Amino acid sequence: MSLKGFFLLLSIGAFTAYYVYQPIPDEIEEKWKLMLTDCFFRTLSHLADFSELLGIKDYMGVMMFITFAERVVPVSDEHVHVTEGLFDGVEVLVYQPKLQGGDAELRRAVIYLHGGGWCLGSSRMGPYDFLARQMVIDLNSVVVSVEYRLAPEHHFPVPYEDVYRVVKYFLQRDVLAQYAVDPGRIAVSGDSAGGNLAAAVSQQLQQDPEQEVQLKVQALLYPVMQALDLNTPSYQQNQNMPILPRTLMVRFWSEYLTSDKNFFRAMMANTHNTPESAALLKFVNWSAFLPESYWGKYNYSAPSVVLKETESGSDGPLRSIADPRASPLLVPDADLLSLPKAYVLTCEYDVLRDDGIMYAERLRHAGVQVTHKHYASGFHGALMFTLWPTDFMIARTMTENLIKWLQHNL
Repeated sequence: MSLKGFFLLLSIGAFTAYYVYQPIPDEIEEKWKLMLTDCFFRTLSHLADFSELLGIKDYMGVMMFITFAERVVPVSDEHVHVTEGLFDGVEVLVYQPKLQGGDAELRRAVIYLHGGGWCLGSSRMGPYDFLARQMVIDLNSVVVSVEYRLAPEHHFPVPYEDVYRVVKYFLQRDVLAQYAVDPGRIAVSGDSAGGNLAAAVSQQLQQDPEQEVQLKVQALLYPVMQALDLNTPSYQQNQNMPILPRTLMVRFWSEYLTSDKNFFRAMMANTHNTPESAALLKFVNWSAFLPESYWGKYNYSAPSVVLKETESGSDGPLRSIADPRASPLLVPDADLLSLPKAYVLTCEYDVLRDDGIMYAERLRHAGVQVTHKHYASGFHGALMFTLWPTDFMIARTMTENLIKWLQHNL
């Protein structure tokens, strides 16, 4: 090899190492596996930015590759019977235990809502299919996995309304009887944006005077809970962490609420509040609701206020961020009192850490029974990394702990 070729190879190797390497906290296990996984996500994100810049395809359209790459065909096996259907017009996958001879016992049920920032993800992805099967087998439960419509094609409140319709439909006594489900043993659960939807549905359902069957528990896994302050300590501490850097989470929020790119820039600067939403910042004041051990070196300062709506009409994004169906952390204490028992999972190395912790604290103060499981070595999305080649030990641990809690509380 010539000296020129040697230096070229060395330069390529150095650039590759530089690109792949990300400073990962020592507390996180399997650091190199996380680096390589994040390298794929970052590369796809760069391609999505470039594609949108050239007008080839929008950012989320390119990022949907993750959803397609992990898509499976959920089929029945020797333990689990899988069917596809429509609940009040919304696509669902229903996982049921294979019937045993003489088995007439009413079962638990879990309504599961996938993550993906309201813009990505599918109940048909391998990790969600794996989780649903584990719940069926370990809990002897029926699992309803919801294929709600996604932004940016369908902005808020469409994804929320899809989920709410499914839950209302499933909680009808004749539907529960069809699936041999005990009306007193039903959970709603979701991760990330799915956790947001699960919390919002739990709140709205218990305010419905016509709703006879209620949820017994809610399991919120590193949930998104508010859009008013995108500069909490965890947003600052983990702004460049895999798998969900601050820029991507802000983009998810923006795409969920509007197609206005100016709103994304305002959210990035944390200057997107109106006087109406600013009045609700008291529920997001992390110096009041976040234990001091999580404050770090940061000082609380309320986000800036925008004086007028950027879009006309009641559905503009500045109005939507104050809607508790989008930001469940914003409800007053009185609306928390009768909520079902909760399991809240948070991760130290996650921009959404403080959202989940503040909600768990507010639920406790309202008298709701809360199990808060915090993973000091956890990172966002970890629960979904259960399948090769992105199988992480912490994902198995999270799954086991979630199912154990459901076994004892559902």
